[in-house]
Amino acid sequence: TELGVERRFVPESCPRAVRPGDFVRYHYLGAFPDGTRFDSSYDRGSTFNVFVGKGQLIAGMDQALVGMCVNERRFVKIPPQLAYGSEGVPGVIPPNAVLHFDVLLIDLWNSEDEVQVQTYFKPEKCPRTVQVSDFVRYHYNGTFLDGTLFDSSHNRMRTYDTYVGIGWLIPGMDQGLLGMCVGEKRIITIPPFLAYGEDGDGKEIPGQASLVFDVVLLDLHNPKDGIAIENQLVPESCERRSQTGDFLRYHYNGTLLDGTLFDSSYSRNHTYDTYVGKGYVIAGMDEGLLGVCTGEKRRIIIPPHLGYGEEGRGKIPGSAVLVFDIHVVDFHNPSDSVSITVHYKPSNCTVLSKKGDYLKYHYNASLLDGTLLDSTHSLGKTYNIVLGSGQVVLGMDMGLQDMCVGERRTVVIPPHLGYGEDGVEGEVPGSAVLVFDIELLELVSGLPEGYMFVWNGEVSPNLFEEIDQNHDGEVLLEEFSEYIQTQVDTGKGKLAPGFDFEKIVKNMFTNQDRDGNGKVTAEEFKLKDQEAREEHDEL
Repeated sequence: TELGVERRFVPESCPRAVRPGDFVRYHYLGAFPDGTRFDSSYDRGSTFNVFVGKGQLIAGMDQALVGMCVNERRFVKIPPQLAYGSEGVPGVIPPNAVLHFDVLLIDLWNSEDEVQVQTYFKPEKCPRTVQVSDFVRYHYNGTFLDGTLFDSSHNRMRTYDTYVGIGWLIPGMDQGLLGMCVGEKRIITIPPFLAYGEDGDGKEIPGQASLVFDVVLLDLHNPKDGIAIENQLVPESCERRSQTGDFLRYHYNGTLLDGTLFDSSYSRNHTYDTYVGKGYVIAGMDEGLLGVCTGEKRRIIIPPHLGYGEEGRGKIPGSAVLVFDIHVVDFHNPSDSVSITVHYKPSNCTVLSKKGDYLKYHYNASLLDGTLLDSTHSLGKTYNIVLGSGQVVLGMDMGLQDMCVGERRTVVIPPHLGYGEDGVEGEVPGSAVLVFDIELLELVSGLPEGYMFVWNGEVSPNLFEEIDQNHDGEVLLEEFSEYIQTQVDTGKGKLAPGFDFEKIVKNMFTNQDRDGNGKVTAEEFKLKDQEAREEHDEL
């Protein structure tokens, strides 16, 4: 004669219980006391959906559902006066029948409900939150209120990418995403009238279903965004900043906005080398690399429309905001020449270095960021060259011009006057600007251009006869070499300094041996000033 309610299962968590006026979705088995089943929602494959306390149910069920939690199971005994009474339901329920219902509550909401947001993780730093018209990328698990999974972006291994607040999403999700930070995790509970309503989505989501989305926000931007620059380290001394047309060498770590690493020049142990402002890199990087100093570290945040757009590239998903932490190693312009800074010049500076002079100097060689490449000091000996003879890179030949003995200077050499795009494997990176700190220790004046040997006095009118010691009318290499050595030893002649004696003499002899038979005759023998035009170095 009385309503009987047995709570057979009550979930540990029950944030909300049924109240009159709530809308519920539940499954049930209906049976008579002898166990004979007369109805089942399970057999129909759909829940029973109804308002509670509004007379849409038999009185006993209206009462029995009040106080239930989602996922709670109740066994309900309803006497006939609270069920179908003395009339029953013809052909289904006899008069004065006691009814037993095994009820499982699936869903619960009220027409006054709003979207519920529960944030369970929020990053310490949150420089920006989702606003209307922003574009977001997020992962989610979508479940019903009873925990049944109906969809997951994780299973598809692809984020859900959409605009917020412009009608691309169900209204509840449009609301629930507002105010989120990148990296934030929240649970968004949406009543059906802000989701898929009475009809559901026609696939996985039934009508009148509350939806629960467990969301993690990975990315956020607005189509109106430009790049953002965060300076992390700017050197105190910054004599020059990069401009359009400059060539930069820099290291970088490239991540997505949630911190996922997609690329790094450090892992390749090689800088990224490129022109700036010429379209060789994505538009956002072209802009972000302008105005940097050598040695500067900065973070460049690039929205997708200035990055790889909707399609993405490689490990970069479509519509992704990119974060580059860069370190500028060096830069130059193809129009740059050698830069010379004199630190010390002796007061008695009368003899200046010129092409052909033999120089001895010490140097420290480094990259523009200060990385040491080489040093004569560590070797304990000077570096010796003939200036302008191609024994060093062109920029060094230029940088050593017009120096005094004792002078100290810094020479900065752009790569097109140094080791070029290829560099020196294992020693000098490609396209590297070089910095030499130089001290000139010794200078031996060279000979006039084109000469390998000059006389210090008058030239003998019988020069060929003096060289031809056995007077056979022919001069061999041995005779020629011995004669030149004697002139140098006695101070009558001078060889170009810095070159190997035997190579010079052989070159001079070969130039005189015009028919190439290994002998020089009087007819072949000529001094340089006797030649109207001569392409070789001669006496």
